[in-house]
Amino acid sequence: MKATFHKYQAAGNDFVIIDNRNNQFPKTPEIIQRICDRKFGVGADGLILIEPSKTGLFEMIYYNPDATQSLCGNGCRAAIRFAESLDIALETTQFNAYDGIHRAVIKGHTIDLEMADVQNGREMEGGIFLDTGSPHFILFVKNAEEVDVVGVGRKWRYSGLFGDAGANINFVEIKDNSKIYVRTYERGVENETLSCGTGVTASALASSAYGCNSPLKVETKGGSLTVRFQREKQGFKKVWLEGPAEHVFSGTIDL
Repeated sequence: MKATFHKYQAAGNDFVIIDNRNNQFPKTPEIIQRICDRKFGVGADGLILIEPSKTGLFEMIYYNPDATQSLCGNGCRAAIRFAESLDIALETTQFNAYDGIHRAVIKGHTIDLEMADVQNGREMEGGIFLDTGSPHFILFVKNAEEVDVVGVGRKWRYSGLFGDAGANINFVEIKDNSKIYVRTYERGVENETLSCGTGVTASALASSAYGCNSPLKVETKGGSLTVRFQREKQGFKKVWLEGPAEHVFSGTIDL
């Protein structure tokens, strides 16, 4: 069986996207892992399937390279860009993802994604834990460029503090009250990625505890994103993640 795929990137986070509205893609861990493999497959930080939905214009099914599932903020924005090419995305689109219904707004070069409210933040072990659709642990550092993201990130990810599923580990350097720099070790990828949408969002929200304000510009190795939020006593509402997403190339692969 051959499958047509489309490669997209969003702030350096790259994805293989497949139109699965006919529900014929075989969702086996072996196939998902091979497609994401950078040596034996197409290579990507994740696989996205676009499928029919009863409550939105489409459903975005996201798999990490190890075939586990989670929400992917950058992946959502890439999915909207792909849906735009299929003529199934409006200027403002409602769609389903791993953690429920989301809205997205196409703003030319950028995609603005509405994230879920966050009310589960807590301080622990010298950092801040937040779940923004995926679990994230945020560590504040003086110079993020000097951090051994893979070595230190892996140590925290497998520390046992976050249960069997682990967590993504973010290293955040506050530049000023309107700008931060973030590097992320992503579980499922088990490596540093050039950016992580849910991680950028979690890092921005956590940074508000240190005087950072909305809107907050977030620099990553893959580019710039913007996070807007409304901080309340019990957490955060009106959380939006905005950044670029673009098509890279298309092709076919034998499954």
